[in-house]
Amino acid sequence: MGEVVNLNRYRKQRSRAEREKEAAANRAKHGRTKAERHHHAMQQSKDATDLEQHRLDRDE
Repeated sequence: MGEVVNLNRYRKQRSRAEREKEAAANRAKHGRTKAERHHHAMQQSKDATDLEQHRLDRDE
């Protein structure tokens, strides 16, 4: 005889697996690594500092 399978449990496992697969695809598509986020923040900070240093003071 075959093994008895609870269909509700099987459906839930299948549903979880599908959601996890979709989540992994979304992370790969839209996510950035911590290093990439840090690099972007540091670049923005440097750009703002460089712009501020090139500002002309017109206090006359």
